[in-house]
Amino acid sequence: MARCYINGSARRWAFFLAAAAAFVPASAWAEKIVGKVKGFEYLENPVWSEAKDPQKKGYSFREMVPTVPAKYRKLYPHIPKELCLAALSTERQKAQAPTLIRVGGGRTTPVTIVVTPGTKLVFENTDPFDHRLYIAGDKTFPASTTAKGGKREWSVPQEGTFEIRDELAPSLRMWVVGEPHVAGITYPSLQGEFKLKTEAEGEYQVQAYFAGKKVGAAMAAVVSGRDVKLPRPIVVAKAKKSEKKGSK
Repeated sequence: MARCYINGSARRWAFFLAAAAAFVPASAWAEKIVGKVKGFEYLENPVWSEAKDPQKKGYSFREMVPTVPAKYRKLYPHIPKELCLAALSTERQKAQAPTLIRVGGGRTTPVTIVVTPGTKLVFENTDPFDHRLYIAGDKTFPASTTAKGGKREWSVPQEGTFEIRDELAPSLRMWVVGEPHVAGITYPSLQGEFKLKTEAEGEYQVQAYFAGKKVGAAMAAVVSGRDVKLPRPIVVAKAKKSEKKGSK
């Protein structure tokens, strides 16, 4: 009798698990493109580049300690929010679900994002003061006050790159790339490792974006029923001659 009870229970559990699996969203089974980016320490945010201009008067330097290697004095981008990795399909994609953009601490999270045209972005002010985000010369996103805890919505109108700024915080910059072929995005870890989900099998080009622009060469990946590991790291930037000399 005990055996019959156990076998019956096993059958019921098997039926339950099979039924539950039928209701799991398709995205839960999405394959991943696994890879790594390299050379990101040589990327330079445009805000830093502009700050170097003496005419801007937006910086001050302290004397560098000569015993500290040059590579440790250099500013590195925070790639978990600044470097966007996108899987570009051979086919055009539909608008994605609304995406939350947090505005706080002098920056946005993320800083660069790649989405299909028509995708709605929801900007949430997490700072204890107002922000006035805008896109220069764009009537779809004029300067408007977003108070503490407030939200503002905007849908990407078309293909192209949109640079978002803040009237109240000039150093705050964000880039939105409208790309009709993007099928998925992700952001790497501090070590440069990433896992990029795709909802369907097919051929993809994995492209990195930084400050609204493509960086590094795209790498092909064919997704077919299982996770795919890229054969080598994606090199997003290389050291300049001056940086190579300074690191010695």
